[in-house]
Amino acid sequence: MKHFKKYTKPAAIVAALTAALLLSAAGCASDADKASENLSTAADNFEVQRKIVGINGITDKPAFQVEGRCSISDEGRRLVVTCKHGENDYRKHYIGLSDNTFYVSEQLEGIDVSVYHTRIVIKPESILPDLDLQGGKQ
Repeated sequence: MKHFKKYTKPAAIVAALTAALLLSAAGCASDADKASENLSTAADNFEVQRKIVGINGITDKPAFQVEGRCSISDEGRRLVVTCKHGENDYRKHYIGLSDNTFYVSEQLEGIDVSVYHTRIVIKPESILPDLDLQGGKQ
């Protein structure tokens, strides 16, 4: 049977103070950081109207434009834009980026987000499986 070394009282105090410091530091995000995080959550839920324009850096001319309630994901050499066009109408666009092409994403409308609370969206339909039962002859 191994013997475990007991923590001394000063070591326990140091551990508790370190844990308290780490927890308090985690809550020190600026208002801008919290608003940005909540805006990103809103955009990922198709609540933000955006205009995304790709620019050819050599000719200074637009190469593409996407406008709507869109979520964007920059995957390095590829931009993935997923947009909601209607109640049950979602479209995904893949845009290849090159060394001379860049994009600008502009939020077209202001929306109200909290700078004091983190926004968490829970959708029960994404937690529970959507089962398609089919019957037939075997």
